[in-house]
Amino acid sequence: MAERHTPSLSTLRNLGRGLLVLLLLGGSGAWWAWHGAFGMDALQDILRHHPAAPILFLLLHILASLLFFPRSVMAMVAGLVFGVWWGGVLAAAGSVIGASTGFLLTRYVCDGLVPALDGARWGDILRRLETGGWRAVAMLRLVPVLPHSGVNYALGLTRVRLGAYAFGSLIGQLPMTVAFVQFGAAGDHALAGKPDWIAPTVIGLSLLILSVLLPKVGPKLRERFGAGRA
Repeated sequence: MAERHTPSLSTLRNLGRGLLVLLLLGGSGAWWAWHGAFGMDALQDILRHHPAAPILFLLLHILASLLFFPRSVMAMVAGLVFGVWWGGVLAAAGSVIGASTGFLLTRYVCDGLVPALDGARWGDILRRLETGGWRAVAMLRLVPVLPHSGVNYALGLTRVRLGAYAFGSLIGQLPMTVAFVQFGAAGDHALAGKPDWIAPTVIGLSLLILSVLLPKVGPKLRERFGAGRA
């Protein structure tokens, strides 16, 4: 009688990791092939007619964060559908939950890879992020040219704690998130012929400028106040 071999726990875990990677790659490929069908108009139509729109929005935001869908689009949709206040809350929550999901997936799939990177050329960058904690994560999030999903996956390779990562992501992403929520709400008001579209537009522009300036001004202020305390 042939002896049956049950797969080991490590084998099952490796299969799970491979399946996750394939799902992410397949989802990203599908997004690039059919992204025209998932634009702002389609998302608005889905959310406006769904009985559990806030929950659906959060689920869609998690999926968007995993598949490199622009976070700014999700924030604008939140402003268009839910307004300034609830849109801001949902967009901020969705960006943090989505960021944490990508972070944890990378940590699971690449478990054991981080020690091997210590001697690599970019090991110094990883160590700075790790020692900087939530402040380093927040400053990295403020850089507008860095893709949201790419940063999620990259930071999953570090030893930054989940709490520090989530809090730093919230702080760093908040100005730009609220800015695009304001733009979305302003667009909704303008399309409806309401006269109060100017205020959210001005607030959005101010926050957008602030999010661009903070990465440049922040380190200089920290050095100045640090030198003053010394």
